[in-house]
Amino acid sequence: MGLFILRRLGVMLVTALCLTFVVFVMTNLYPNLEKLAKTQGNFRMSDSEVATYLGNRGFTQNVFSKYGQWIGVIPGYVIEGSDGETRGRCANHNPIKEDTATFCGVLQGKWGLSWVFKEPVADVVGTRLALTGKLMFWVMIVMIPTALIIGVLAGMREGSSTDRVLSTGAIVTTATPEYVSGVVFIAIFASSAVGLKWFKGSATSAMETITFEAFFLPVITIALYGMGYIARMTRASMAEVMTAQYIRTARLKGVSFRNIVMKHALRNALIAPFTVIMLQFPWLLNGVVIVETLFNYKGFGWVLVQAAGNNDIDLLLAVSVVSVMVVLVTQLISDIGYVYLNPRIRIS
Repeated sequence: MGLFILRRLGVMLVTALCLTFVVFVMTNLYPNLEKLAKTQGNFRMSDSEVATYLGNRGFTQNVFSKYGQWIGVIPGYVIEGSDGETRGRCANHNPIKEDTATFCGVLQGKWGLSWVFKEPVADVVGTRLALTGKLMFWVMIVMIPTALIIGVLAGMREGSSTDRVLSTGAIVTTATPEYVSGVVFIAIFASSAVGLKWFKGSATSAMETITFEAFFLPVITIALYGMGYIARMTRASMAEVMTAQYIRTARLKGVSFRNIVMKHALRNALIAPFTVIMLQFPWLLNGVVIVETLFNYKGFGWVLVQAAGNNDIDLLLAVSVVSVMVVLVTQLISDIGYVYLNPRIRIS
């Protein structure tokens, strides 16, 4: 197991470096840098002025040097600008007094400064990630148990009326996007036009204090969409297990149906849904953009939109790194969970 985890960690590291390098190259394409220069300087800047602006701030270096400095394995640049001022990466492109290059990248905890929020990127990402974490927690609390119960009940008696009703409901929730269900919920339960003002149409107040009135609609909107997919996977897995030879043998021995389900079928039936459940974490992290925008909940997805829309390179890179790491870590947990759920899986 230890060797297996070490190999997986090595693959994770290589994958993370490759993915972050691709994102870094794409965000540092010249059109993006030109837009950044004109945003920070003047939209009427000429091409030569743009080139000077970028050169004074280290953006014209080769991409490998910039990537190494951003990671923190190469000392940050120190450049004597054409305006006579010395600028360094470790001073967030601002004029500095000393001319000593130092390490100030991701490995040193230096994520840069957000040009949109005028705050350190680490503070922005940490605050918004915590807000989305609270939303993810309550979505999982609602979504996973409900989906597993629906899937198990449907798969226990394949083809029955219960199976048809639950499967139809799961298909409907999966086929309904969040922006549709969210708008419908707001119109019915939060709009004064209909008259059912049971909940708030905005979750902004939940950023400070979570209340049932403010948090229920965004949670149920996200949970319903993912619930159907997990329930369908659980149902298919449970139905397959219930037709296995060892289940038939247990029935012939007179084992009660409840014990067959709980002691024999359920563990094997959870192998496939376990992977689906783990995939919900990266989806929730970046896939709640619509819901956070719809309910005005300024979490991680909202920051992703702000960073991409305003060409905030340092913030966009930080958001990308967090997203990549969440995907890789959940996949590692999924692989390890496979081994514990099914010991017959050979680690080679």
